[in-house]
Amino acid sequence: MPEKIDNNSVGLVTPEKFHCSEPISLSCGEVLPEFDIVYECYGTLNSNKSNALLICHALSGDHHVAGYHTWEDEKPGWWDRFIGPGKVFDTDRFFIVCCNNLGGCSGSTGPTTTNPINGNRYGPDFPLVTVSDWVESQARLADHLGIEAWLAVVGGSLGGMQAMQWSVDQPDRIKNAIVIAAAPKLTAQNIAFNEVARQAILTDPNFFEGRYYEHSVQPDRGLRLARMLGHITYLSDDSMAKKFGRDLRQGKINFDYGVEFEIERYLRYQGDQFVGRFDANSYLLITKVLDYYDPEGTEKCSLAEVFSRAKCDFLVVSFSTDWRFSPARSKKIIKALHDNGLNVSYGEVKSSQGHDSFLMTIPQYIEIIRSYMDKLAASL
Repeated sequence: MPEKIDNNSVGLVTPEKFHCSEPISLSCGEVLPEFDIVYECYGTLNSNKSNALLICHALSGDHHVAGYHTWEDEKPGWWDRFIGPGKVFDTDRFFIVCCNNLGGCSGSTGPTTTNPINGNRYGPDFPLVTVSDWVESQARLADHLGIEAWLAVVGGSLGGMQAMQWSVDQPDRIKNAIVIAAAPKLTAQNIAFNEVARQAILTDPNFFEGRYYEHSVQPDRGLRLARMLGHITYLSDDSMAKKFGRDLRQGKINFDYGVEFEIERYLRYQGDQFVGRFDANSYLLITKVLDYYDPEGTEKCSLAEVFSRAKCDFLVVSFSTDWRFSPARSKKIIKALHDNGLNVSYGEVKSSQGHDSFLMTIPQYIEIIRSYMDKLAASL
């Protein structure tokens, strides 16, 4: 059992699998004849099924958002501090669902799973998907669970993009969209970071054009570098300076290429931890999902015109030091929503942690979300 278990933890949880035998047509033009979605549920669905929340994960997340799979787990789910009895997303009031998206590597259909057509792993043959494809697959999961409409779809970063897309693709099936640390599309700089990360994987000698499973190897070197690069972008300069500064591990310069600075040790640790728990083909695919997300470009119209289909209320939250998805990007979303007369609440949180702030229990952030969720609970 973990040494310090939260008294308000949801405790032990067991993932479930939804098998959809109906084909899904993807944005790229390809069709998956069938697919699986792995998901977890927390709390209790009320009698009229009006208290359901969908939590959407970001790039490296998965369905395990809270609790423990076994008491031997070292860490709980990735948003455990937000989900549980009495927490911001209160499992005494809400029924919460989180799924591993198509193309992921935690059990849902993706590069690591078996292609029913030939019996081999999909690997690089798994088709590229989009946020809209994820929304369609999530809607089918909602059908399976008997949920006609989500009280709220919630997500940070890439998860926030999914919440936005739900509002326009499935406007009658979402009452509230909670969009945290997100943007209506990536900047050129963000796409550039993703491309460097992909090149680290693609040029790894163990990549074998994505067919490394057949060679019983993994492109660990490339995936490790990709994660190290990505992690730099999730933090702010202030947070790295405060946490690491220019501290030397041994208090002196060694004049070699070993780990001398604490920030080097930290990044290598993050890279090492990521390798083994994530699949390189999935990482490539999901960074492309991020790059492709651009409702204006896809539909060849303004963001306001895109959101003209939305009917739900919105909560948008940004963080002062998030340079990947800055407050200015959130304000563009808000302007487009206001242009359509939609109800929008906005909170800009002062934080030193950069993009990763959406994972942190920052008091101002917690209060914003809690106030909004109290309002939703009162509406039930």
